[in-house]
Amino acid sequence: MLRVENLSAWYGEARVLRDVSLRVDAGEVVTLVGRNGAGKSTLLRCVMGLHAGQRGTVELDGRDIGRLPVHRRARLGLGWVPDDRGSYASLSVAEQLTLPPVLSPRSGDGVGLSWPLERIFEAFPVLHERRAVPASTLSGGEQQMLALARVLRMGARLLLCDEPTEGLSPLLVQQVGDILRQAKRHGVTVLLVEQNLRFATEVADRHYLLAQGGIAEAMENSEVRSRERELLTYLGI
Repeated sequence: MLRVENLSAWYGEARVLRDVSLRVDAGEVVTLVGRNGAGKSTLLRCVMGLHAGQRGTVELDGRDIGRLPVHRRARLGLGWVPDDRGSYASLSVAEQLTLPPVLSPRSGDGVGLSWPLERIFEAFPVLHERRAVPASTLSGGEQQMLALARVLRMGARLLLCDEPTEGLSPLLVQQVGDILRQAKRHGVTVLLVEQNLRFATEVADRHYLLAQGGIAEAMENSEVRSRERELLTYLGI
């Protein structure tokens, strides 16, 4: 579904990504792991079109989207779940779920990927309970749930998730994992930046290790599990 080839990115004169190449197949959950500053979030921003200083190829379903603006990429099915949650403080939970357009892209079997509100509220009961309150009153975990629910409601078929478990309690981390597994079962593909290595192995199929702005290793889930102690030491966790 997604192919990135020889992608480099800069912040001013500083080069933060160096000829990164990776792929994400339809229906996969793939994680990007690495130390802080390795370029993981920048890579997601490049795929979404949010970072201007880049060079290389980004393809979605074989189509070069590297020159498309953010809103065109979103209409093709890219869903952005930022690390800052991206909520509108003055809007209620229900407004934030109903105001964005429903894209209704189709999965390979022709089933619509947009989650109806009923399914959203079933998967996120706390959002149903707090549907009438403004987002500014939500906890960090609740705002993370809202950020995930918003893109699922829109019908995104490839989620770009930046540190969705950061700062969450173990119970909420488990809930985020359940949501990602549900999304995968419904045909959604996920590219995930994640520092929680154990969580990554519970939800993902494959992993890319970024180091100094480049892909250091591509690993299957079984390999990450067998090297967990080594990788945790490397990541400084």
